[in-house]
Amino acid sequence: MNLKLYKPLCIFDLETTGTNVAKDRIVEISILKVNPDASRESRTWLVNPEMYIPKESTAIHGISDDDVKNSPKFSEIASKVMEMIAGTDLGGFNSNRFDVPLLAEELLRAGIDFDLNKFKLVDAQTIFHKMEPRNLTAAYKFYCKKELENAHSAEADVLATFEVLDAQVGHYEELPNEIAALSEFSSHHKFADLAGFIAFDEDEKEVFSFGKYKGQRVKDVFQKDLGYYGWIQNADFPLYTKKVLTGIQLRSKF
Repeated sequence: MNLKLYKPLCIFDLETTGTNVAKDRIVEISILKVNPDASRESRTWLVNPEMYIPKESTAIHGISDDDVKNSPKFSEIASKVMEMIAGTDLGGFNSNRFDVPLLAEELLRAGIDFDLNKFKLVDAQTIFHKMEPRNLTAAYKFYCKKELENAHSAEADVLATFEVLDAQVGHYEELPNEIAALSEFSSHHKFADLAGFIAFDEDEKEVFSFGKYKGQRVKDVFQKDLGYYGWIQNADFPLYTKKVLTGIQLRSKF
């Protein structure tokens, strides 16, 4: 194994009802946990999303309403998912922009306080796009010299993603093999939340990255326009973004 792990790394993949982080739901989740001694364990769950799975989504991942009608709801497996990823770092393919934010939403919705600061995030897609701009199938062929079968099956994708990530570290001499450095390398931009609504300025202070207060510090905005905080909390923003903003608002009182 080319990766140097100081604690377990969980590579995970989600199949979902769609791509809206705030509204869509998980229909399948697969987690591959790789330990520092290279031993592995994996779990895959089909999930009843409690909503209609659009035909367009079924066409991609092959999971229909009938496939999940007797499966557990995410709230029923959330504690098992959290138990598996607790104390680990997280990795995936396009995970920083999609899988991690959507998983955070589902965990928060299930009453589990997911804290991004406890995890290092490594996105093999970002590394791939920086090194060889293509998709997972091409990455698997390029780095692993194999054809990816059953693409868009969560279990096949997580296994392929781990092999790609591990092969990337072996392929590029200049690429670090430790998770902290890979996490830094695979990040496009640093945000306080997961969806990219709250960025940092040059002094590492949280600023809005959207709307009429774009570029202004969140704390300053809330001090002069507390109604903006209320509007966000009642609007269709991701739960994790609301959680981060609530933390900033509470800090600004002291």
